[in-house]
Amino acid sequence: MATPRRELAARRKAAGFSQEQLAEYLRCTPSTVGRWERGTATPEPTTQPRLARALGLKSVQELVNLLHPGGLSRGFADVAHPGEADVSSSTPGSEGASTGEISQVHAAFPKLRRAIDAFDCPEDGPTRSLAELSAAVVGMNAHRLEARYGLLAEALPDLLAELARASQAVVGGHERRQVEALRALALRAADGLAFKFGYLDLSSRLIDLMRHSAALSDDQLLVAAAEYVRTETFFANGDLTAARRLLIRAADEPSLSSLASPRVAAAYGSLQMRTAVVAGRMGDRSAAHDHLREAYRAASTVPEGVYHGTAFGPHSLRIHELAVAAELRDPAGVQRAAAWHPPKELPAERRSHYYIELGRVQLELGRHDDAHQCVELAREAAPQHTREHPQVRSTVATLLRYRPGNSRLVDLAAWTGARVF
Repeated sequence: MATPRRELAARRKAAGFSQEQLAEYLRCTPSTVGRWERGTATPEPTTQPRLARALGLKSVQELVNLLHPGGLSRGFADVAHPGEADVSSSTPGSEGASTGEISQVHAAFPKLRRAIDAFDCPEDGPTRSLAELSAAVVGMNAHRLEARYGLLAEALPDLLAELARASQAVVGGHERRQVEALRALALRAADGLAFKFGYLDLSSRLIDLMRHSAALSDDQLLVAAAEYVRTETFFANGDLTAARRLLIRAADEPSLSSLASPRVAAAYGSLQMRTAVVAGRMGDRSAAHDHLREAYRAASTVPEGVYHGTAFGPHSLRIHELAVAAELRDPAGVQRAAAWHPPKELPAERRSHYYIELGRVQLELGRHDDAHQCVELAREAAPQHTREHPQVRSTVATLLRYRPGNSRLVDLAAWTGARVF
């Protein structure tokens, strides 16, 4: 059985919050706060700094101590702070990302920062043709979608610097718009890396630059893609109301709602499916289902594919439908999702995310074997994405409380970089 976190509840009361008031402050639902205090769920790392401030704690570590007062079973903890993933427990030859690959990713972030600091004043250097740069950007987004983060981190800083040089070199309006479109997509790939590895300040900067380049590209569909990505900022700071307002405004653009072509329909449908998840997270069941219906209307005219960096189509929508069911705690929706498996042709990162989300819900429903199997399937689909995902650490750590002697779970906990006490 889960252990109630009485000290966490006491701290909330001492800070003058009811569960409803704290939920409103954190932009989540009262039932989510209740699950934290009952010990059946753990706040995600992106939520923890704001929660710590609300409770009057001096650091996130104090919050971690409230969440896990005795440490985790078998000495594992489920928290890794953004940008500080502990990889010391990785073992050579383990499946997926090795210690060296993860270290390579973290080592790339200073270089990435320098590249965007010099966004408009890059160093001199070689610059490939637009056709070659386009192929390179396509490759970067393929690495992102297939969760090949080591390769992405290695190539992105130099590519962004090269695109900055190309932007300064072109003179014609059409070529300039092409370069800015490529730069927007490269910045999106960089944001995918920063956000997933917890560098939220860098992610916010990259999103702002992406929006700037998308606007200069004069491509309304790319502008819509930038707004889709921008909601990550609101996920990180907990402002779901602003996220929903932004997405609705973007989807209401007349050039999108016409569904005039598959690319237009994909842009519109992507915004609708993300709005459905936001509404679900806010506990608005009616709005979530309305946005899902609009997304399905768009998906009925679109073959599954990647459009301006976003995977969209009937299969991608099934994955977001699970996310909505999970946020609304809809057992029937979860049951429908559990009977379906994403096809191999979907991007690896998206398949992995589906199993991670399903594993979290199965755990909350007390289906421990199913939750464990979901983590294994996520790992098989996209090892690097699974290893770095905070929800995986939380799921595995909770499973260890119930099954402290399970060697496969202990191995998973070590593989995900759980902190050792």
